[in-house]
Amino acid sequence: MKEYKSILDLYETQIAIKLVKDSFQTNLAKALNLKRVTAPLFVIPETGLNDNLNGYERPVSFDIKDVGKNVEVVQSLAKWKRYALKKYNFAVGTGLYTDMNAIRRDEDLDELHSCYVDQWDWEKVITKEDRSFAYLKKTVKKIYGALKKTADYINKQYPKLQTKLPEDIIFIKTKDLEKEYPELTPKERENVVAKKYGAVFLMQIGDKLKSGEPHDGRAADYDDWKLNGDIIVYNDVLDRAYEISSMGIRVDKDSLVSQLKKKGEEYKISNAYCQGIINDELPLTIGGGIGQSRICMFFLKKAHIGEVQVSVWKDSYLEELAKKNIFLL
Repeated sequence: MKEYKSILDLYETQIAIKLVKDSFQTNLAKALNLKRVTAPLFVIPETGLNDNLNGYERPVSFDIKDVGKNVEVVQSLAKWKRYALKKYNFAVGTGLYTDMNAIRRDEDLDELHSCYVDQWDWEKVITKEDRSFAYLKKTVKKIYGALKKTADYINKQYPKLQTKLPEDIIFIKTKDLEKEYPELTPKERENVVAKKYGAVFLMQIGDKLKSGEPHDGRAADYDDWKLNGDIIVYNDVLDRAYEISSMGIRVDKDSLVSQLKKKGEEYKISNAYCQGIINDELPLTIGGGIGQSRICMFFLKKAHIGEVQVSVWKDSYLEELAKKNIFLL
């Protein structure tokens, strides 16, 4: 990273964070026909509603005295959202978005990763015919359009920022990226392609590639690995690929069972969430998560996620960052 100095001071940053969040969530809701709902901070683990992410992260849990049960702080709302769409009677072509706040205590902390996660979770009801590349791509383009509108708005409010996004987002499959750059690691491939195109939707994440390993980890029971991906842009402050969103068309009963078998997680089939999918009790959906701090960091040209959110860091790490002119909230 080149020599860094924040363009906005602390006071300006606080004002700008709200402008970014208000602008983007308005643009996103309009683009995808979403309504805001209230979401849980914790769930009962036996419901199967909590996301186990890559399978090794430990959720934060505690007991509720009056209920007499342990609960877990959500790690994502990917599964809860399908229940909510059914419970609230959302029609096909409509959806919800909500604020998701999580604690990921096993996260490896760096300039992009905090133990505190804040994102917009969104989910939309679709038809069987919508479970296609064409529908996925159309949705990604709408989200990218919301990002561009937000960039234009913030650039007008703060001319000294001038965040630039390319006119269009490029679609690339992970297997094609591996074929083009077999000697590179998955993250190195992302850096190359993000710098080349500026904005990329990297498709089909979770299944094994030719190397025998997946491009990145994905839970087996929410995204369909054939119809998912990440929205990645080039971050010129950090000079690297920058993931803004993980999203996809969600599993139906066939892809759910197939993916659970691939990961050796057939035991999950009996939980209420999986049974809801297998018995066609939950709607077919598309959805994802979009990092709130990630977007603020990108549009405000910050070098560290701790400049746009408050979390906890080692004292030695804070001292090291201060030497680089990076001061966290």
